[in-house]
Amino acid sequence: MSKTVHVTSTLQFKTILETSKVVVADFYADWCGPCKQVAPLFEQFSAKWSQPNKITFVKVDTQKQQELAQQYNVTVNNKYVNTIRGANPSELLASIKKLMGELPPLKDKDEGGSGEASSSSNSDSCWLGLDVSRAYSNITAEVDPRGLDLLNFDSELGIAATLFDESKPSALASDKKGKGKSDASGAEGESKVEKDWVESDTDEQLMLYVPFKSKLRIQSLQITSLPPKRSGEDNDDEIPMRPRAIKLYSNEPHVLGFEEADDFPATQEITLQPRDWDEGTGTARIDLRFVKFQNVTSLVIFIFDGDGEGEKVRVDRLRIIGETGEKREMGKLEKIGDLPGE
Repeated sequence: MSKTVHVTSTLQFKTILETSKVVVADFYADWCGPCKQVAPLFEQFSAKWSQPNKITFVKVDTQKQQELAQQYNVTVNNKYVNTIRGANPSELLASIKKLMGELPPLKDKDEGGSGEASSSSNSDSCWLGLDVSRAYSNITAEVDPRGLDLLNFDSELGIAATLFDESKPSALASDKKGKGKSDASGAEGESKVEKDWVESDTDEQLMLYVPFKSKLRIQSLQITSLPPKRSGEDNDDEIPMRPRAIKLYSNEPHVLGFEEADDFPATQEITLQPRDWDEGTGTARIDLRFVKFQNVTSLVIFIFDGDGEGEKVRVDRLRIIGETGEKREMGKLEKIGDLPGE
């Protein structure tokens, strides 16, 4: 069903302007060739980015709404978003981006694999493993990388910032499932493998501290885990597991110790089931109790058990889904730690 609003009166248009932060209006005429040319693209933008009271896409028939056409100086064929005349898709998209800050581009139909989603976020290129409800956005860019902290991780693999890398996980490459990606910088006849994921070290537990640049309302998390498939030659203890049991703590000033987390009441506790994981992207959605995750300035993610009998847990990517609020005074943010150099 189309999200586009068809304006039937001057009063209706005025009300939309007063209630929506951004209005993208298509002033058109039924006989207009350029109008027909750009109409499908306008509908795609509307379906992808319409959000109640935030961004509204409207169509105005200039022959039926002549008062509005005169008010906005629409003469013949006109697309009105910061006054764009004629069928100019690239300028239309650029103007929408300017109005909203940053919007993701439409991906080509052939881009992305099964189960993957394009990002409707404040990052143009951020990979997503699952679709996001149109009521919310991918707000992973609000993670403050300077304050990230990760406990019990294998130092030979990725670090905390790896989890929020915008790129598609290398393990999703069809010929290197779970094995990482290669470049040409290795020794003669070999390729160097970039291991862009995180694994726990001495046991299956991981403790991650995530501070944010602004106060967030978090609706859900997306967690991607792509351990290699087991074969008859593999020792099950050596194959990392997907996370199964997770505790979340909101608005903590620093990372929690493992013993401290066991005794500390979690904001929410989650148990993931095998059916929760998308087969195409290795991603699970963690729906949060939204009322408990308002005005969130930091999040502690405690993975304390995996989905098997292994000794390690693997996480490739994390995504934060929700809404952004007011910016924090980042000068007051301090990372507390006891590692060398801190």
